[in-house]
Amino acid sequence: MVAERPLSSQVVGQLMITYEWSDWRNALFWWIQSVYVEPAWRRQGVFRSMHAKVIERAKADPGVCGVRLYVESENREAQEVYRKVGLKPSSYSVFETDFVLGRQQYLADRPDEA
Repeated sequence: MVAERPLSSQVVGQLMITYEWSDWRNALFWWIQSVYVEPAWRRQGVFRSMHAKVIERAKADPGVCGVRLYVESENREAQEVYRKVGLKPSSYSVFETDFVLGRQQYLADRPDEA
């Protein structure tokens, strides 16, 4: 999804939706990902507008049980924006094995193996 500047085709924001099947709910979660709003357009309702459209479409689809997104734990500014549009922190935490960053740290700790 893209947000365009009024009266123009200039893209000022974007997000992506991916899908996750929930076997507990027998329906799909839509995940909002890759959110970006041009710095000059932040705090002007661009994300709010895109989020509202996502919620509208998700609610209209009986196969969708909810909308989720993840955010860096230190990104307080984004978290505040998400709270303002009605999103709430989940009871879940994300755990991962990151092969790229893990390898980079491993090599930084052992430069002779790089």
